[in-house]
Amino acid sequence: MSKPWPVTLREDATDGSVVLRPLRRKDGHAWMTLRARNASWLERWEATSPTPGTGGGPPTFGEYVRILSAQARAGTTLPFAVELDGELVGQLTVSSITYGSLCSASIGYWVGEHVAGRGVIPTAVAMSVDYCFQVLGLHRIEINIRPENGPSLRVVEKLGLRDEGVRERYLHIQGAWCDHRTFAITTEEVPDGLLTRWQERRRETP
Repeated sequence: MSKPWPVTLREDATDGSVVLRPLRRKDGHAWMTLRARNASWLERWEATSPTPGTGGGPPTFGEYVRILSAQARAGTTLPFAVELDGELVGQLTVSSITYGSLCSASIGYWVGEHVAGRGVIPTAVAMSVDYCFQVLGLHRIEINIRPENGPSLRVVEKLGLRDEGVRERYLHIQGAWCDHRTFAITTEEVPDGLLTRWQERRRETP
């Protein structure tokens, strides 16, 4: 098995080079600028704690990266920055990595509105799924999405992930427990890799 982390994944397409690489502390300015510019686009979909701590505020970006990096070294998380042609445009995190009889993980992602719809996140998800299957040896990957989140639903539709139904009151989002639809894929469904299937679908779409 290859070294699972750190790792950089790259796919060069006609509409740009998509790169997944470790999120770094030096990404702080670009990351925070991107988040601020896309606050209204992103915040309504993001998980919150139902019991926020009483002491201190949210972690600084440096603390956030250190937490994710520690989880990556422990083998439970893969925190990727998403780049398009060298520009930081989003983030993709493989989390809840579990081995044993389950061999599964979850993927979450966000991207700036200015590059939405260009195939960046479908390509990033496909690359990360293939890495999880082919390098980490996982068997199943799932993505949980709010039923109202049209752009994110289009990602899993483009990739052809299975709709496994609604999980009621699954995650706490901006002050309320919200339903999510679960989409999943297993290794048996993509013997040649999800990226290959996604590329074939793109070529077939006029």
